[in-house]
Amino acid sequence: MRKLLIFGEQAFTVVTLLIYSGAIFTLILSGGALQQEQVEYDSSSIRIIFSLIYAVTFLLLVLRWKKTLYILSKGLWFYPIFILAAVSIIWSAEPSTTLKNSFTLINSSLFGVYFASRYSLKQQFDLLAWVFGIIVILSFFFAIALPQYGIQSDAGKWRGVFTHKNGLGARMVTSTIVFLILGYQSKRHGWLFWCGVSLSILLLILAGSTASLVNLVILIFAFFAFQVWRWSYSIMIPTLIIMATISQILYFWLSNGADVVFTALGKDSTLTGRTDLWPLVMDMIWKRPWLGYGYGGFWQGWNGESAYIWLNAGWLAPHPHNGYLALCLDLGFLGLGVFLLGFWRTYLQALTWMRGSKTALDIWPLIHMTYIALASLTESALLESNSLNWILYVALSFSVRMTHETRIINAKKQVTA
Repeated sequence: MRKLLIFGEQAFTVVTLLIYSGAIFTLILSGGALQQEQVEYDSSSIRIIFSLIYAVTFLLLVLRWKKTLYILSKGLWFYPIFILAAVSIIWSAEPSTTLKNSFTLINSSLFGVYFASRYSLKQQFDLLAWVFGIIVILSFFFAIALPQYGIQSDAGKWRGVFTHKNGLGARMVTSTIVFLILGYQSKRHGWLFWCGVSLSILLLILAGSTASLVNLVILIFAFFAFQVWRWSYSIMIPTLIIMATISQILYFWLSNGADVVFTALGKDSTLTGRTDLWPLVMDMIWKRPWLGYGYGGFWQGWNGESAYIWLNAGWLAPHPHNGYLALCLDLGFLGLGVFLLGFWRTYLQALTWMRGSKTALDIWPLIHMTYIALASLTESALLESNSLNWILYVALSFSVRMTHETRIINAKKQVTA
């Protein structure tokens, strides 16, 4: 009976992670519609699914209330951004939307708390491998056997089990890194993980998501750079200086030859209209610079403040395509500052923790946070409710904090002994 309950809980976790990733369910409920065509077609079904997830997550946390209280006591740096998002209903341009979005942000974050409290970092990683294995296999199946779902009709690119090709591309970045780390440290079944790496990269290429491909190259470079951080100072410092010099040379080369690079990648220098959008977004940010328009209160189409951007941009942008600008619109520079302080604190803890460890798995928190920072340059991927990126960030932050404290306690015990 106990084994059956454990299996059921793990199955719930995998299915929930699949839903938060945006895979399968939204695409099926849309009937294969394009992302921009999905208007209230499945809102009630989606709300019911997420409500069930919230309820089960809350129940599981209550059943382990002592562990839950313990882990919540370690997340004090998270609470200011949640409080700010919730109280922003006071000045929100759309109070009802802010109330709903704050509710989903807190509830989806609780799943991150559950994920960290229930599973060790190794167990979290194993479950993620199952999630991305399912996504990879079904993406090939949908694209080949059900092209009306798996192929994006307006672009002719693969979207797999997602509603847009960029969704597939973004998830394949994380999938590649997960299988790369498993393949790098695995002594058994390594070939299976390297197959996962290869298939994930193939799907990313078939999706034609240039930004995701660039992010993946940077993350692979970062993975080996973080390995250098573990070396002795006499070797580490010169190596990092060399790597930093090479990075600067590449940066200046890319800056001066941006048009050539974008043309080679099949993109224009405006990043498909994003750079034309950003000055308009900044105009609106400066109208409410400190507190913003309330969490989720700005982007209300023609009925909200976003009408100014739609009118002047010449296209119906669903969001600013930049996580930092999106957070400024929602919660102003105050919200951005609060978020970045917490993010930087967690990043430094993860860096310290990684330096004192030896496994490739311990680099995962740093890699994921680096990915969030990179992805947020072209997508709204920071404070995003019901998002896999955010949930994993919450879970990893708590996991790093608890493991870091455990390591300090054990070190003190060894000194005392």
